[in-house]
Amino acid sequence: MSDLTPQSETPTPTTDKITQAARETIYLCNFRVSVDGEWLCLRELNDISLTPDPEPAHEDPKDPIAIERLNLMNMAKLSIKGLIESALNLGRTLDSDYAPLQQFFVVMEHCLKHGLKTKKTFLGQNKSFWGALELVEKLTPEAGEITASVKDLPGLRTPLGRGRAWLRLALMQKKLSDYMKTIINRKDLLSEFYEANALMMEEEGAVIAGLLVGLNVIDANLCMKGEDLDSQVGVIDFSMYLKDGGHSSKSAEGDGQITAILDQKNYVEELNRHLSASVNNLQAKVDALEKSNTKLTEELAVANNRIITLQEDVERVKEESSYQLESRKASRSDSAPDGQALGETRKQLKEETLLRLDVEKELEVQIGMKQEMELSMKMLEKDVCEKQDALVELRQQLEDLRVINQQLSHKSQSADAGSKHKSEAISRLEEKINQMSGTVKQMETSEKHAVKQARNLNSAAGRLLQLQQ
Repeated sequence: MSDLTPQSETPTPTTDKITQAARETIYLCNFRVSVDGEWLCLRELNDISLTPDPEPAHEDPKDPIAIERLNLMNMAKLSIKGLIESALNLGRTLDSDYAPLQQFFVVMEHCLKHGLKTKKTFLGQNKSFWGALELVEKLTPEAGEITASVKDLPGLRTPLGRGRAWLRLALMQKKLSDYMKTIINRKDLLSEFYEANALMMEEEGAVIAGLLVGLNVIDANLCMKGEDLDSQVGVIDFSMYLKDGGHSSKSAEGDGQITAILDQKNYVEELNRHLSASVNNLQAKVDALEKSNTKLTEELAVANNRIITLQEDVERVKEESSYQLESRKASRSDSAPDGQALGETRKQLKEETLLRLDVEKELEVQIGMKQEMELSMKMLEKDVCEKQDALVELRQQLEDLRVINQQLSHKSQSADAGSKHKSEAISRLEEKINQMSGTVKQMETSEKHAVKQARNLNSAAGRLLQLQQ
């Protein structure tokens, strides 16, 4: 009866081993390469099941263009991560022959070509991303130097070559991420060159632009004068991005420490950049306040001179008025007053009195202005002192951050040296293991020979016993 019962669906130990091995090595075949027009597409095989499924597999209902964007973004992540890790392990300035750097430029070229509009010219159809990169010069004046250098390079005859040269110069300048963010934020201008569903017009383009910030930690020195950028064929080498489980398990701890140190270094550099910008802004404000302080000091000196002049005029008018009053009193006591002369004298006295009142009013106004200017001067001096104190504190923080940055760089170098020592120790252990395995093999062969000789001796002893009997 047990033979007639249906077999259980529980997996056997052999099936479990095969399934576990497949789960451990599925990353080697997690993508399927397909050709769509002139595009090389990587499609994820998410619908593969490791257990037998009687039902037929259904097709992926996603949009193929969206899948292309996702695959290009994943390839950009892999290339950027691999370039940073290999450059840090290498520990020197990268050149044009460095393979991960070449693959990074190939992947960026595919990303920039995705969804380009075809423009018709007299020579035929033109499809290049150089026109989109030229927008950076209009949006960011700093990029004008790169564009001018690309146009002055000898040997570049096609827009594709100019675009490749622009990418290399922007990477050397450590401004590639900033420039890509600048043009991605202006989708109204990019719509002239890209379709609505292109990578640069969607969220994946912004993700790639954010990932490019990590490339600021590497240094590149690329010579493009003797390099033929017009006729190069950009082919992605997928073998560079296949995972090596043994190597990753050996160096996982060292890579984690280096990654943590690099993250701290990037944070400190970004904070250092913000503090430098704030220090520059405060310095500009202090300079403007000093200029306004000098101007107000000059105006205060002019007002003081004007007040002194008005005071002298008032004293002079008082003296003239007193002199005229005395002369009139003397003329009244000496002779009878003349009606006409008395009227003229009263008229002059009234005019002098009005003039004196006007001068006194103007003097009061100038005194009030002087007091206001003195008050504003005190406030400006107080503000300048506060700004200078804040500037001193910011400079102290900047010095502290520089010290922390140096410490982090020393830690990064020590971590690199430790990882090198670990790799050397691992290689030495592997050599010892190989030597021990050779010694074990030799001992096994010698043991076999000894067993064989013992058997021969036993057989000879048996024959001798038979002969003796």
